[in-house]
Amino acid sequence: MGEGVEWAVHCCLTLGWLGDDQPVSTARLAAGYELPPAYLNKQLQALVRAGILTSTAGARGGFRLGRPLDKITLLDVVTAIEGPDEAFQCTEIRQRGSGAESPARSFVAPCAVSTAMRKAELAYRRALAAQTLAEVKVAAERHVPRLEDSVRRWYGRG
Repeated sequence: MGEGVEWAVHCCLTLGWLGDDQPVSTARLAAGYELPPAYLNKQLQALVRAGILTSTAGARGGFRLGRPLDKITLLDVVTAIEGPDEAFQCTEIRQRGSGAESPARSFVAPCAVSTAMRKAELAYRRALAAQTLAEVKVAAERHVPRLEDSVRRWYGRG
């Protein structure tokens, strides 16, 4: 999983702490985490396409949450940034090399590697789908008391 997922989740949480009274620019979000604005903007635009964020153009434009944090799962963010494809792609290498001369009936059932990987990915996706960003926000606040106040102050909102 790429670093864009981490960036996207943190930006969504930040927007949750700031509320939706005014948009936050890419430059400001990037500065908040010392990230490259151009690359972060690509992640933010992916979140807009997925309906997780909304964007406003112009000098006072920027990003806001497109829906409440309790309606956004970790899987929503991962899918927006990484795409919907499964992480494991079976290419049936068992049918090449030493397996090339095996009878076709040897390959009717999915291979054990593919079955195990798909099972693990299903568990991973279920776990991501079961956790909302609201739950992540609560966990972050439990680890860092007054985190919301700190974020709001840094962004000039409190």
